[in-house]
Amino acid sequence: MTEHPRDTPQFYLTAPSPCPYLPGREERKVFTHLVGERATQLNDVLTHGGFRRSQSIAYRPACEQCRACVSVRICVNDFRETRGFRRVRKANVDLIGDMRAAVPTAEQYSLFRGYLDSRHSDGGMADMSVLDYAMMVEDSHVRTRLIEYRPRGPDTGITGRGQGALHAVALTDILADGLSMVYSFYEPEETGRSLGTFMILDHIAKARQLGLPYVYLGYWVDGSDKMAYKARFLPQERLSPPGWERVEG
Repeated sequence: MTEHPRDTPQFYLTAPSPCPYLPGREERKVFTHLVGERATQLNDVLTHGGFRRSQSIAYRPACEQCRACVSVRICVNDFRETRGFRRVRKANVDLIGDMRAAVPTAEQYSLFRGYLDSRHSDGGMADMSVLDYAMMVEDSHVRTRLIEYRPRGPDTGITGRGQGALHAVALTDILADGLSMVYSFYEPEETGRSLGTFMILDHIAKARQLGLPYVYLGYWVDGSDKMAYKARFLPQERLSPPGWERVEG
C-alpha cells in the first residue's frame, strides 16, 4: 500500500451534475483539501493553475466535453478605466472599503441573506444558514480577509474605516501575486450604485496599493450571461492550455 506524506495534496473527482451556467450540460470538478502548514503556498500554486477556493477546498472544472470555464485575472498595472467605470466609482465615492480579519457577524449575514433572497433564490447557496455563512468565512487555512463597505465617516481619514450601514462585503484571499475575490455580496436595493462592479474596481485599487499585479475573478464562461461582466475588465489574462494569455479587448 502506497503511503503519501501528509502535506502532499490528494486530488478527487466529483460525479457529474447539472451545469449551473450552460443549460443542458453537465459539470465535473477536480478538488483537493487546503489544510496544513503549506495551505497558503498550495493555494497560490493551484490558483495559478486555474483552481478556486471554497472554504478549505480548492477546485477546478474537469468536464469531459466542455472547456467553457476560463480562469480570468485582471492586469492591475495596465487596467484601463472606461467612462462607465468612472461613473460607477463616482456613484460610490461616499463608500470606503475596510479590510479586516475574516470574522463573520450577524450584520454581514443579514446582508448576505437579503442578497441571496433577491438575486439567487434558486441557486445552490439559497438555503445557507447563519452557521453555513460562518463556515464560509472562517473555514480557511490561507490568508483570507473580509472587506466591508460602509459610508465614509468624519474620521475615515484617520481610522481608514467607514461608519453606518453595511452596503457590501467581499471575502478575499491575499495571494503572493494578487487578490482573489472568493465571494462578494451587497445590498440588492442599491441598484444605481453597481456595487458588484465597484467592489472589483476597489480591489484593483487595493492590489495596486499593495504592489500586487493581479486581481483574480474566478471563471469567465463564454455564453453565460451571469459571467459576461468579467470580460469588461481589460486588459486581462485568461488561462488556456499553453498558459495565461493576455486579452486586450
